[in-house]
Amino acid sequence: MTTAFYPGSFDPMTNGHLDVLVQALNVAEKVIVAIGIHPGKTPLFSFEERADLIRRSLSEFLPERAGDIAVVSFDNLVVDAARRHGATLLVRGLRDGTDLDYEMQMAGMNRQMAPDIQTLFLPAGTASRPITATLVRQIAAMGGDVSAFVPRAVHQALQAKRKP
Repeated sequence: MTTAFYPGSFDPMTNGHLDVLVQALNVAEKVIVAIGIHPGKTPLFSFEERADLIRRSLSEFLPERAGDIAVVSFDNLVVDAARRHGATLLVRGLRDGTDLDYEMQMAGMNRQMAPDIQTLFLPAGTASRPITATLVRQIAAMGGDVSAFVPRAVHQALQAKRKP
């Protein structure tokens, strides 16, 4: 069984993240969505909330594959976490050339540390290329409509965060 490891902060999950996750499920039987935990950062959503939103988003979009993902946390090197979960593919989404430059550096370093784990670049769909979780958080915090950028469950959760 091919297992892919898809790391990120997913704070919040966007349609771009969902697009890459669905693509990853087209090449791997199982995808481990790995939420990076950084002690110096305060996320908008807790790990548990993000994990739930990822599961709900995939269940709504692609219910027949909802059982083919697991959501885990990690706070160490991506390649070490991927190995711990038995993954042989490391999934990275690309929006543009800037992402490619950065991700190529990361892929090279990861390959040096873990030659047994192959990095797989997946291009974001045209509609999701401009979307970043940072922009979604900023727009939502200022009362903007982010429904076109995030799955329905995430949109509802963002709205609930804004209510007093």
